[in-house]
Amino acid sequence: MHTQRCWILAGLAALALSAVPAGAAETAASETPPTQESAPSPALVQEGSELFGQICSHCHGIHMVNPGNSSFDLRKFPHDQRDRFFNSVTHGKGNMPPWGDILKPEEIEAIWAYVRTGGKG
Repeated sequence: MHTQRCWILAGLAALALSAVPAGAAETAASETPPTQESAPSPALVQEGSELFGQICSHCHGIHMVNPGNSSFDLRKFPHDQRDRFFNSVTHGKGNMPPWGDILKPEEIEAIWAYVRTGGKG
């Protein structure tokens, strides 16, 4: 009788433990925020295209790549790295000067929208 009760308790414990990860995984999956940003509006992309042409194309090229390799190829910039883009534009990085005192956050957002489209705005 004692042995039978131990087996029953062990089975119940195993069942209880096996149910925890499944419930935890479902909870974690439902709490994970989406990682994909929504597509930018055509008007925002157009504004970004104009700003890019005026400000960024001198170093990054008119097609978001400088054939002289002196700047980052923005066609390859990861679309999920918005914060990195904002930080680089605002504070500068490597040979790139900071633009945070010149560009408004809304203008950087527009340029980001243009870069995200791969320059097809």
